Amino acid sequence: MIDGVPAMNLLDPDQFWMSRALELANQAISQDEVPVGAVVVKDDQVIAAAANQRESLRDPTAHAEMIAITQAAAAIDDWRLESCTLYVTLEPCLMCSGAILQARIPRIVYGATDPKGGAVHSLYEVLHDTRLNHRCQVTAGVMSDACGRILTEFFSSKRAQGKK
Repeated sequence: MIDGVPAMNLLDPDQFWMSRALELANQAISQDEVPVGAVVVKDDQVIAAAANQRESLRDPTAHAEMIAITQAAAAIDDWRLESCTLYVTLEPCLMCSGAILQARIPRIVYGATDPKGGAVHSLYEVLHDTRLNHRCQVTAGVMSDACGRILTEFFSSKRAQGKK
């Protein structure tokens, strides 16, 4: 609430939910994780929220999107997330794009592009591939400056520390 007005009314809904994903990305930094956050929204409610956990779980599949998709399926007791929207701070990779299609998520919104691993627009366009039986509406670039900046600062800090 800001002066008695719900915060969501002051922002575009995509910006509102992306700001929630950015909060998760910021929290990931304290876990020494690449700062990517994801939320799944259904009927204007968050049903899943996650950040990257590859380092802490020692699991290469523990991307924010993968964890959020698993949580969302459990929350609605169905693997089909047909009435959900996924918000993620970084363009999904090939693995996550495949999971998005398998979960039948009809819409994703992402912030920063990923020129080295993005599978939505940058390297591949998996979510729009007409050879597949499901496609996904995509809104790209929502809060892209903030989403990109957190990643740039994280990796700059790592390079300054001499870490990979």
